[in-house]
Order: sequence, then structure tokens, then C-alpha cells
Amino acid sequence: QVQLVESGGGLAQAGGSLRLSCAASGRTDSLYTMAWFRQAPGEQRDLVAAVRRSGVNTFYGHSVKGRFYISGDFAKNTVYLEMNSLKPTDTAVYYCAAGLTNLISSVEETWHYWGQGTQVTVSS
Repeated sequence: QVQLVESGGGLAQAGGSLRLSCAASGRTDSLYTMAWFRQAPGEQRDLVAAVRRSGVNTFYGHSVKGRFYISGDFAKNTVYLEMNSLKPTDTAVYYCAAGLTNLISSVEETWHYWGQGTQVTVSS
């Protein structure tokens, strides 16, 4: 089993920045991919960014490309999401997810572990 704990959420103004962290514990040597999803009220949970253990391969959702940056330190079992040029539309609960394969997919069921989520609110 793997446990994921997110931190770093909060309130930011439009144009500002926030940095989210996700710390993994437990059977972390089994993890190949880590990702951030987000879910706004009444919306589906969307894949924001993902990174493979190699650190070479990353994925970004269209709406955050060029503004958000994901980095993974698998030696420390931690993944970060640097969020810049924040917009009110970035307001959501952000979830950390981890996978046991190299697959990066927007389908929630393909991810094996989930954190509890951290709220990010961007004011205009």
C-alpha cells in the first residue's frame, strides 16, 4: 500500500503562484508514475500533469501548459506542482495520484493510489 499526502494549497490572487507537494509513503518503490488531477465543483476530475519515475517524460493538460510545472523526486518520494500565472479557473481541489505502471492516462481508474486533496482558490 501507498499513502499520499498533499500540501501547499490555499488562496492566491490571479497572476500569482502556488506550489503543491505530494509526499508518498509505504511501498513507494513500486511507483512508476505520479500525477496531479483537479476537480472543480460540479465538474469531472481532470488530469493536470504527470511525470514518470525517469523524470524525462512529463504530461500537461492543455489548460495549464506553459503555466504549471511538475517535478518528481522519486528518491524522496515526493512530487511537486509549481503553478504560475494562476487564473480563477484554476480554482479546484487538487489531488495527487500514483500509478504502478508507466501508463499516463486521464482515466481515473488507471491510477492506483490517491491523496485526500488540497483546495486551491484563485481570486480575481
